[in-house]
Amino acid sequence: MKTHTLTLVSALVSLVAADAALVERDVEYKQGEAVLEGFHVYDDTVKTQRPAVLVIHQWTGLTNYEKKRARMLAELGYNVFAADVYGKGIRPPAPGPAAEESGKFKKDRALYRARLMAALEILQKDERTDTTKIAAIGYCFGGAGALELARAGAPVTGVVSFHGSLDAGEGFAARAGVTMPKILVLHGADDPYAPASQVADLEKEMKAAGADMKVVLYEGAVHSFTQPQAGDDPSKGAAYNAAADQKSWDAMKSFFAEIFAK
Repeated sequence: MKTHTLTLVSALVSLVAADAALVERDVEYKQGEAVLEGFHVYDDTVKTQRPAVLVIHQWTGLTNYEKKRARMLAELGYNVFAADVYGKGIRPPAPGPAAEESGKFKKDRALYRARLMAALEILQKDERTDTTKIAAIGYCFGGAGALELARAGAPVTGVVSFHGSLDAGEGFAARAGVTMPKILVLHGADDPYAPASQVADLEKEMKAAGADMKVVLYEGAVHSFTQPQAGDDPSKGAAYNAAADQKSWDAMKSFFAEIFAK
């Protein structure tokens, strides 16, 4: 009897998966006079409002990498919008141009937050979004963006930083009295670009502000550990780590299950 039940459940799961259809589209929007172009994806077999996730790109801008992650999230049932912080058509190659472009926003945190809030507003206004259940995730430069949303007290339930920049801009550190979302930091223990000293500073900052934050360090992982395009040589400071990639994705899913449970 148990075997038959399991077989039936498996068949139903397969049928649902076969019927699922992701709808995706580029979305042009603005922040001030800047024209931006994000990426929206969702499963159209879900007919009710659902939790939503904002995806924030790494330093080369919104690329196929973030779109792949957005699709993976949509397959989990979320309404997903991948932000464009830089602007339509601005996709600088690494390392020089990407460092220059990302540096503009790290030096101007007010502008960075404004771009992030413009993307968040797109997600909030979408009819598929349950506005009481929104999260933001980001990679590298985007991990810094996820933390900026938390520091700003943005109306999100939780944020996740994957191998992100951790330092706060001058005058933009988290403050006591600001209602912040829950924070999950998934970080390479051997990341030379955001080393242990930055992790310690972040923990001190968030503790002083009364934030609910958890940090998970992956031994042997350096910067960009979720990105296959980073290569496989950790001695360069940035490299893909398949084990850390899978573990961090699973940690994010567990975090979402927790924060969206209510």
